[in-house]
Amino acid sequence: MLRFGVLGCASIARRRMLPALADAAGIEVTAVASRDLRRAQETAAPYGCASVEGYDNLLARDDVDAVYLPLPTGLHAEWIEKALLAGKHVLSEKALTVRLEEAQSLVALAQAHGLLLVENFAFLHHSQHAVVRESLPRIGEIRAFSAAMGIPPLEPENPRYLPDLGGGALLDVGVYPIRAAQLYLGSELEVVGAVLRRDPGARVDVAGSVLLTTSAGVTAQLDFGFIHAYRTVCSIWGSQGSLELRRPFTPPDDYPPVLRMEVAGEVTERVLPADRQFVKAAEAFAAAIAAGTDGAQILRQAALVEAVRSSARWVDALH
Repeated sequence: MLRFGVLGCASIARRRMLPALADAAGIEVTAVASRDLRRAQETAAPYGCASVEGYDNLLARDDVDAVYLPLPTGLHAEWIEKALLAGKHVLSEKALTVRLEEAQSLVALAQAHGLLLVENFAFLHHSQHAVVRESLPRIGEIRAFSAAMGIPPLEPENPRYLPDLGGGALLDVGVYPIRAAQLYLGSELEVVGAVLRRDPGARVDVAGSVLLTTSAGVTAQLDFGFIHAYRTVCSIWGSQGSLELRRPFTPPDDYPPVLRMEVAGEVTERVLPADRQFVKAAEAFAAAIAAGTDGAQILRQAALVEAVRSSARWVDALH
């Protein structure tokens, strides 16, 4: 059994990842840590595991082999480093780090210690994406890709609005379509242009648009933000047709996705099976322990995010 500790009691941990870790084959949740002991106790209670006050105290436990890290992005680098130095494998929520140089340092550290470090894009493990990849030949050669991830404005005190905690739409929701573009177009993508929208009150980017391209000129148009009605979508436009997923990134465990396809003027909609992408992500992590960290995908993702940030034109947010 791979014994997991959880560093923090964020919503994503309580709603999705802790239940997934508890249900995943070959995994046991042994401890949950928080800066507030009562919060740790409340979060740990349904799983019958230890509650720990303070993240360092969890890392010192000998009944923890790996940690899941759902802390704000700005805290990832510090606590991933501490976890790796404590000899723990790390499954970290996206974005792995704020800066590319931090990701490079952590990948090198994981490799030096023979430990696994994974950025948790759970959607990659949902079976709907396997079905899409199998269906691609029906729409011919890919000509263009587009994806969007947008959510309504958050409460003003939300950490995603705090620059010191790695806030901003790019690092929180923009990373989803960026990762999806690599899934479908491959790893050799470059940033052609980007726009990031700032909100002076929030001091972070609250929305953005990005244009990527492959060396052959296949483009990816990506949109994201905190100033929208909720929307997630992923579509691929080919030489013979097109296809679209409406919930490509965060579907509930009981949600049956719909794959919409149009070929030669004929539109079909195929209802796909619901899937537990977080359970499958946890099991994939456990299965990859023996291989250790490759790190190439982590660094490609971090490099693209850095390129978006450095090349973006900044404009005021729409109101």
